[in-house]
Amino acid sequence: MASLLLIAPVAVPAAAACVYAVLGWNRITAWLGALAAAGLLTCAVALATTEKLYGGGHALGEALAGLLHSDALSAFMLIVIGTVALLAMLASPAYLAAELAAGHTGPRAMRRYGVLTQSFIAAMALAVLASSLGLLWVAIEATTILTAFLVGHRRTRQATEAAWKYVVICSVGIALALLGIVLVHYAGDHVGVASLDWAELAEHANRLDPGVMRIAVMLLVLGFGTKAGLAPMHAWLPDAHSQAPAPVSALMSGVLLSVAFYAILRVKVIADVALGAGFTRTLLVIVALASLAVAAFLLLGQRDYKRLLAYSSIEHMGLVALGAAIGNTLALVAVLLHILGHGLGKSVLFLSAGQLHQALGSSRIHAVHGLVTRAPMLAGPFALGLLALLGLPPFSLFASELGIARAGFAAGLGWAIAAALVLMLVIVAAVGRQGQQMLLGGGPGEAIALPRGVAVPLLAGLAACAALGITLGPLHSLLQAAATIAGATP
Repeated sequence: MASLLLIAPVAVPAAAACVYAVLGWNRITAWLGALAAAGLLTCAVALATTEKLYGGGHALGEALAGLLHSDALSAFMLIVIGTVALLAMLASPAYLAAELAAGHTGPRAMRRYGVLTQSFIAAMALAVLASSLGLLWVAIEATTILTAFLVGHRRTRQATEAAWKYVVICSVGIALALLGIVLVHYAGDHVGVASLDWAELAEHANRLDPGVMRIAVMLLVLGFGTKAGLAPMHAWLPDAHSQAPAPVSALMSGVLLSVAFYAILRVKVIADVALGAGFTRTLLVIVALASLAVAAFLLLGQRDYKRLLAYSSIEHMGLVALGAAIGNTLALVAVLLHILGHGLGKSVLFLSAGQLHQALGSSRIHAVHGLVTRAPMLAGPFALGLLALLGLPPFSLFASELGIARAGFAAGLGWAIAAALVLMLVIVAAVGRQGQQMLLGGGPGEAIALPRGVAVPLLAGLAACAALGITLGPLHSLLQAAATIAGATP
């Protein structure tokens, strides 16, 4: 049973991809993606429940010759993947139907969309279940290849350029990560650890050569940080997220970035033992503040609402990196909650932005005005999504950001928290001003029709984000266990 639970999160979306390859995208199979995502989420909850029963540090079991491994951290990440995937796949049928009606896609492209999105979800599930650095690297590289075709789905000049930029920059990053993995293997081999298994490396981390490990950790943070959208290798993110289909942008921003950062959390556990917590802390604080500064600067003059959401993702990954740098229990619980809350809020916003783009034919902010009167059913979720994104109560991002700030002051990193808060105030002002222009600015315009069924994932995402901000419920113990596995200090 344990082996089946481990394999199912990868096998279910992989099987759905095979069905799309054979049957294509039609009125019936259009909902298969949502069904597969619901199946993945169910498996994730089952794994999390088992982890809760057996304790946070207990390995549930291994399968496929030890390639897969589950603990509370990987189970939580599977919940994030399943939740965001469910929202994105629920919105996909209406989105593709509108694209087909407008002549922007066709049956072959829709078949390809079904195959690639399900393969993409399967690759992310594989990444968080991988028991070794090597398999994790393979899974994250697979996401690059799969999403490159999805970014270029429309095959316009802008989409093709964004796809190539994405491939080139992320390939550089993933190559740096591979070099870091080679150095970790070299350090391990010299102390009799021939495996890249997480548990084995962590167990013997205090014997690894510090000089080699410093270089390896820097390469791994920079490499996986590229896929996480962290500065200085963030340049691919606004182009790719603005050109990809809206449900794909929701997946990329809402969960792919977090899966890449999950890899950094796993590396941090090993690095903290091998080098002491100070080395990784310094590295992550630098990356975090640089990401927040880049996001603040670029958001000030932003005129494209899809790119605005993409730059906001850089900000939130910077906050996640800052929380990981702090490293105590409160900080890591807040980091994991932030990952889930950001996934929910950003999914709602990208799906809403997709509807706006299809209705208006433009992603320029000046093309959107008076949204409250022109499309109240869309303006409501969009406005609430912006409030969630800016970290206002009752949404979970308020609780997670407050937790990171409290943990930072308690850990003696008040200067970094203060700098982050100043940059966040700039970001709030920039995003708030642009949001006000879209929702309330300008004169009257033509009404914007909202396709049937689109409101369901938007409202569901907002409700979940607000509920998490009010109470964690049974998720609290899972977050505590996952934080412990991620190397939380007292």
